[in-house]
This record gives sequence, structure tokens and C-alpha cells, in this order.
Amino acid sequence: MDTSFDDLRPYLSHEIPPAMRRIANDDHFPAMAQFIFPERDIEDTRRMVSNLRTSHEFQRQVMYESSRMIMNRSIRRFTFDGLHHLHPDGHYLFISNHRDIVLDSSLLQHIFYCNGFPTTEISFGSNLMASQFIIDIGKSNKMYTVRRDGSPREFYEHSLRLSHYLRHTLTDKGESIWIAQRNGRTKDGNDQTDQGIIKMFSMSRMSDPVHALQELNLTPVSISYQIEPCDMLKTRELYASRDGRKYVKQLGEDLHSVLTGILQPKGNIHLQICRPISAEELSAIADDSPNRFYRKTAALIDFRIRDAYKLHDNNYIAHDIRSGSDTHAARYTPEARSAFEERYGQMLREITGDASILREIFLGIYANPVDNKPDALTQGISQI
Repeated sequence: MDTSFDDLRPYLSHEIPPAMRRIANDDHFPAMAQFIFPERDIEDTRRMVSNLRTSHEFQRQVMYESSRMIMNRSIRRFTFDGLHHLHPDGHYLFISNHRDIVLDSSLLQHIFYCNGFPTTEISFGSNLMASQFIIDIGKSNKMYTVRRDGSPREFYEHSLRLSHYLRHTLTDKGESIWIAQRNGRTKDGNDQTDQGIIKMFSMSRMSDPVHALQELNLTPVSISYQIEPCDMLKTRELYASRDGRKYVKQLGEDLHSVLTGILQPKGNIHLQICRPISAEELSAIADDSPNRFYRKTAALIDFRIRDAYKLHDNNYIAHDIRSGSDTHAARYTPEARSAFEERYGQMLREITGDASILREIFLGIYANPVDNKPDALTQGISQI
């Protein structure tokens, strides 16, 4: 048996049954069971989970129900488009803007499950692997590990192995993959692909970067939330890290962000699967300098994501408040503006600091996508 990627890959079939038993007998299981199956007896749920044997069964009987419960409790309306760009038997590297730790990828999986498409493998940051319970849930849900720590040398070695793993998963295993366009969530409303991510994709075939990316079938995904997940937590972090200050996360902060993103009302959400980046498009931006090619590829992905990003009323409201105008007043109701202003006021009451700086940060989270939309439509890739 090939053990080359044992520290990265999701669980194999023989690893699922013991993982299910560990999940079912963990101290955290009752809380999880009560959230996903509130009307079901916990011991009945425990027996059901203990008897699951495959990742598909776990996703169908637990993760699908979890997504459905989250949608019912915290999402007013969920829309999506772009399945026509995909073939059910195709293999894609979905590279997505990243607004919520859990929902960005889980909503894509929900779309695939409901429409007869295979689910994807999903990136799983090592910073989130806080307990065996979380690891078992993630690895049983087709998650692969992305290291977030280590020395520069260790980071390089992990990036190289991850690049080989992604290529192996797509071209040998025949599985699609979800990965975020950057390390960590977008916190300021400016979705931008990290050039280093594109370089990492190519590290497994550095002799020909263009062909290396053509093989991966890069497919941008754009997700937008009417109420930004963890908007107040993001405001607090950006405020604490302003002017180049180092932000140190508190113990359990990542888990708190996960739970807040899941439970916080999010209003309307739209997910757009964009047209895959074609081999011809990558050939057209080929460059003698690999770094320039990676930069152009990142810009091409940004173009797709920003063009497809669905602006909500809160985006326009924040933009008008920030600019002191009513330019976009036709795009929202007075009631929606009052609700947003109340949320803005709640932020100022909850976060201690300079009100003017907090104002700019919070409004920017919502308003910056409005400014970015015309940039994506008018900025030529040749200018990058």
C-alpha cells in the first residue's frame, strides 16, 4: 500500500469504521447530535453513526443533514449557478474566495450532493485540528491536511508534498478538490488570490509551469454573504493588527470563529461556479518568468471571482454610508439600511477602540466588493 501521503490524505475505507466509533463515543458527540438531529434520540443517533462504513455514508447521513440544519437555521435564501460549466465525470481544482471557515466549502458540497455530482476533497488547516474528534470528522468528510506552521524549510517541504498530493488526487485518484484562494479567510472584503498558491500548484511539475496548471483544470468559485460571517470578529482582528502590528490568536479562537460562522444569521448567500480556466487562456498568458506567469494566473482567477461575485444590499448600503452618498439607494430598502446601521452600531458597542478606525474597517468589509467589481470588469490581464 502506498503510504506517501498518509499525513495529508482523508481516511481510507478501512479507517472509517473505527473513526465512526470514536466520534460516537466522544464527549462532544451529544452536542453535535442534538444540533444536527434535534428531534432524534441521542442514543439512536449514536448507534446510527457507529454503524457507518464509508465516507459516502457519513456525508449522506451526517454532513448533508448538518448542512441542511445550518441552512434552515441561519440562511434566509441560498442560490447558486454554474453547474453547466461542469461535467459529472470531470475532475476540477475548485479555487474559491474564502469568507467562512466551514460554509464556503460545505455549501459547494451540498450543491454537488443534491445534484448528483461527486463531492470533492477539501483543504483542512492544521490549525483547526484541535482534537481527535475534529480530526475524525474532517478526515471522514474527505478533508486533506494543509500545514499552517513550521520553519521556512518545513513550509517549503510541505508545499512541495501538497503539490504532489493535489496532482495525484486529480490525475490518478480522479477526485476533485476544493481549496481557498489564499491562506486564511478574506477579512477586509478584498478577495485576492495568493500568487504563492498558484506557485504551489506548479511545484510538482516545475519544468513546465503552464502545462502543470493546464492539467489541474482550475475552476474559480465565488461565494458572497449578505451578512458577512464573523464580521465583528474580523473587525476586531483587523483593528488589533492595524499598522503592521502582529495579531496573536487566543486559545480556541479558530473554533470560536467556526461556531460563530455556523450559528450567526447570514441572510442571503449566493455561490457561483465559474467557467474553468482553459488551456488556451493559460497559454495566452505564458511568460518567460514563472513568477510573472503565476501573477497573471492569479489575476485571471481574481477576474473570474470578482466578476461573478453577487453584491447584496448590505454591500451597497455600506458603500453609501462610507462615501456619504445615496448613489446606490435604489438597490436597497430603508428597512434594510436601518437593520445594517443597527448592526454597525452593535459593532461599535462591542469593540473598544477608535470609532473612526473601526468604522472604516467594518464598512470596508462590506463596501470593498462594490469597488472591486468594476476593477475586475475593466482591468486587463495584460496590465498585471
